Amino acid sequence: MSQELRAVDWTGTGLTLIDQTRLPHRTETVDVRDVDTLVDAIQRLVVRGAPAIGAAGAYGVALALIQGEREGWSEARVREAVARIREARPTAVNLMVCVDRVMTRFTEGLDAVLEEAAAVQREDVDANRAMGGYGADWLLKKAGEDRPLRILTHCNTGALATAGWGTALGVIRELHARGRLEVVYADETRPLLQGSRLTAWELVQEGIPHYVQADAAAAGTVLRGEVDAAIVGADRIAANGDTANKVGTVGVALACAYAGIPFLVAAPTTTVDLSTPTGDGIHIELRGEDEVLEWAGVRTAPAESRGHNPAFDVTPGRLVTGLVTERGVLEVSAGELPGDRLR
Repeated sequence: MSQELRAVDWTGTGLTLIDQTRLPHRTETVDVRDVDTLVDAIQRLVVRGAPAIGAAGAYGVALALIQGEREGWSEARVREAVARIREARPTAVNLMVCVDRVMTRFTEGLDAVLEEAAAVQREDVDANRAMGGYGADWLLKKAGEDRPLRILTHCNTGALATAGWGTALGVIRELHARGRLEVVYADETRPLLQGSRLTAWELVQEGIPHYVQADAAAAGTVLRGEVDAAIVGADRIAANGDTANKVGTVGVALACAYAGIPFLVAAPTTTVDLSTPTGDGIHIELRGEDEVLEWAGVRTAPAESRGHNPAFDVTPGRLVTGLVTERGVLEVSAGELPGDRLR
């Protein structure tokens, strides 16, 4: 895969997004030139992954300014449009952080807003590459053996989910580049299959050996000793290390704790929300019932059944062996808390 893959790309007048609802069978893009289209793209998961959503939101401020100029909006209406972008997915704190950062330059005009949005995107790529190195070093030290590692991952955390390179998948790419990766077990990630559709697609582009497995197989794979560590991303991390990530993550963490193998969370510091003391304060997005009651538009559950569809779950910090950011690795389960070290 080209290292230049960008899920979010500013064209000069709008955004081009890789449509992740179409992968892996069709590679298509969505042109975004208005706020409604951007909010819809974020909510439909055309663009997804906390860092990628953050980059899209950052450029969304510029989009709102351009649309406001084109359509004669008042400043108040432009700000209302930005607020809609900011709240499009409530669990992913990167979206709010990045929009708020760009809004600090709102009164300076479009050029300043675009300069700040470009900085958000550039810094995320740099952070991801730093995470890849720190995470690989830490895992190899923990393994204590001079052999390639077997890694399990959940959901998608690669270039598609970020401004470029990847968080958890960036660590995996670094291990592969060093010749220290044997195989990846990619959980399929129900109900929208980000693992089997997106992570597997990225692994194929990189030529990385991998298996796709059902989410329900993950704990057994860990307990049978078939993996050396699990690496996942995050959508929000509380000050005490509690971590919100794609639903199904907490089961992987529990299995790793029982098996005594590392459970590593890879995320930029923009994902750490120091204003949220614990995971109890993280809002968990509930998505539409049809995602779990239907398959490819065909009802699979009885007509009388209701669907419970949380998009995320929260892994307690005591189960997080390591949290890798662009600043290094915190051993959260050993007492190194984000709230103490990342202020």
